[in-house]
Amino acid sequence: MASNDYHFITQWRFESTPQEITEIIADARDLPRWWPSVYMEAKIIEQGDPATGVGSVIDLYTKGWLPYTLRWRFRVTESRAPYGLTLEAKGDFNGRGIWTFVQDGTWVTSPTTGRSRRKSRCCGVCRF
Repeated sequence: MASNDYHFITQWRFESTPQEITEIIADARDLPRWWPSVYMEAKIIEQGDPATGVGSVIDLYTKGWLPYTLRWRFRVTESRAPYGLTLEAKGDFNGRGIWTFVQDGTWVTSPTTGRSRRKSRCCGVCRF
């Protein structure tokens, strides 16, 4: 794996249902509201299928704990509503992410995986 390749594996737990989570994330414009430490801007560029969201393209300006920001877009490529979705990312990094929602009693677990490649091995994408 190259130094600019990343493989993310996260495990989230929500006291909710897969349907409620699907409804919350269905409107990507709300990403900065529910996760402001990461999502600074989210704009819908293309509206996808109204029932599934497939084909939707969202333009994002994001940050994290590292001292740089990223501009990227994702396209919803698959819906397994209410049990998850798949997206492809392009921009300052490129890759694929898979979200899965599994009911576990009154909780939902969400094992999420993603693989991406940052455009540059150095800080060429950094914006301080």
